Amino acid sequence: MTNHTPRQTDRVDQAVACFQEGFSCSQAVLATFAPQLGMDRDLALKVSGAFGAGMGRLGDTCGAVTGAFMVIGLVHGRTKAEDQETKEKAYALVAELADQFKQRNGSLACRELLGCDLGTPEGRQHSHDHGLFATRCVKFVRDAAEIVEGMLAQPEDG
Repeated sequence: MTNHTPRQTDRVDQAVACFQEGFSCSQAVLATFAPQLGMDRDLALKVSGAFGAGMGRLGDTCGAVTGAFMVIGLVHGRTKAEDQETKEKAYALVAELADQFKQRNGSLACRELLGCDLGTPEGRQHSHDHGLFATRCVKFVRDAAEIVEGMLAQPEDG
């Protein structure tokens, strides 16, 4: 095992490539970062598998964003119920990530980001006909990965 940590663009490109292989947006983001954070890639793919298309095609929070939230949890998640400081740090980082993603894309909601409801056959057909996975979703994966990578690169402020 080496101590090599991929450069930011490497991981961002890796997340995009994972999505383009056919994994969901949430899987692409979490599975890219998980191995360096102590989680096996296959487990990351399983854990994040139900979060694509706005949480299992519900059209809610973009899966790329929820994948990035899970990355924050791997880094800053609490393991003791009484550890409120760690909980607050994680929640603050989630809010920061959400704000940055909204600034770039106008929303966190999958159905708003895509302009269709992936929970319906018509919405899935619309997204296919308009190449939304290859264009918009790739951008969302890239944005979420860039944002969380930037957050991970920030020094701890004690």
